[in-house]
Amino acid sequence: MLGSTSAPARSRPFGERLAPAARLLVCATVPWFVCVWLGTSTAPVPAALPAVLILRDDVFAAPRLALERLVGVVAGVVLSVLVLHWLPPGSLSFLVLVVCACAGMFLLRHDGSPNQQVLITALVIYATPVPGYPLARLEETAVGIAVVVLLGPLLWPPDPYREALGGLEEYRIGLGALLERIAARAAAGRPTGPAPADPFARWRRPYELSAALDRRSGRLLLLPPRQAPAGAADTLRPRLRLAARTAPALLFLARELEIRSSAVDAGGPDPGGAVRAMAPLVGATASALDAALRGEDCTDRLRLARELELRHRAAHPGRRDAVLRAGLHLTHEALAEHLDPAPG
Repeated sequence: MLGSTSAPARSRPFGERLAPAARLLVCATVPWFVCVWLGTSTAPVPAALPAVLILRDDVFAAPRLALERLVGVVAGVVLSVLVLHWLPPGSLSFLVLVVCACAGMFLLRHDGSPNQQVLITALVIYATPVPGYPLARLEETAVGIAVVVLLGPLLWPPDPYREALGGLEEYRIGLGALLERIAARAAAGRPTGPAPADPFARWRRPYELSAALDRRSGRLLLLPPRQAPAGAADTLRPRLRLAARTAPALLFLARELEIRSSAVDAGGPDPGGAVRAMAPLVGATASALDAALRGEDCTDRLRLARELELRHRAAHPGRRDAVLRAGLHLTHEALAEHLDPAPG
């Protein structure tokens, strides 16, 4: 039914897999040698830590993570210096430090996650009562953060458009295989099979791809916005929107067909063969959606799918059958708007 659904997903090139490791190596070693040259210490470990703890798959999130880490380090340094200044070392001062640092963690939390750097920095400085160490830790952390923020995005930056295209292609292939399996099982009147370990992971994927593309393409720091590959600038975002719009409808379709097919398989009624008659309708809709997600014109395929929907509606006008078709009808509407978007 869908000739391209069996194509294997392309693996990432070796250079793209090597880039994060190379970026981490550079961003960890440069601040180390800068701090050694400045004479802050002979082993400026805090200067290398930001690269290890901040750089993630989304390198463009580094500025936000760096700011959170810097605020946590400053809070931890100030807290530990004040406690050591006003209270002598001992159980009481340690207890006061831990309580205040834990409170600071939650006061400086972001997205519900506590800023653990407050407690870590406070404990490290408390355990290292060496004159000048708090200032040296601040300097080394600041150097490491500056290198990560200023240099990290410039070193082999990921291409958000290429990653979004690859993710959309994987989603399209997996969705096509799923709809083909659903159509085959509907034709046989059998349930669609056991639910996967995370049944919603597939349907969340379009939203994740869209959010990642918006986040990465809009936060390149010192770099100009990356240009989309030829031919993708005008079609990628609409295709992602289409995938996101149709995901809830197709999830509803899969669940409804699973329920109805399971009832039929258990000996329940299938008035007029409504479930079995869904097979060609699902196949035609899957073909139209597959073409649209590839960026091709799906007008003829959508027309065929709508004709099959009308035939199914005429043959099975019941309310339960209308619910059975609801997911496909919403998919057809989304495809129609994709082909002819409303102005504005």
